[in-house]
Amino acid sequence: MLGGLGKLAAEGLAHRTEKATEGAVHAVEEVVKEVVDTVKEAGEKVVTNALKTAQESGDRVVKEMSEKVNHTVTDAVNHAVQSLGNLGQ
Repeated sequence: MLGGLGKLAAEGLAHRTEKATEGAVHAVEEVVKEVVDTVKEAGEKVVTNALKTAQESGDRVVKEMSEKVNHTVTDAVNHAVQSLGNLGQ
């Protein structure tokens, strides 16, 4: 009789251990999922911010280059007009 009770107790303990292990695995899976989701969101924000910064930097470079080209062309035209004016005198 005690042998049967011991076996039954061992099976009950094994079952409870299995259920506890399954619960722990499920909890770990949930934590890992949350961490992955958080990292994914953070990564997306980093990429978005990097692209935004690159775009702003590119826009700034284009503006500066446009201003330099405009200034250079204006100076060249003014110089040409002055030279032509000097030739006419």
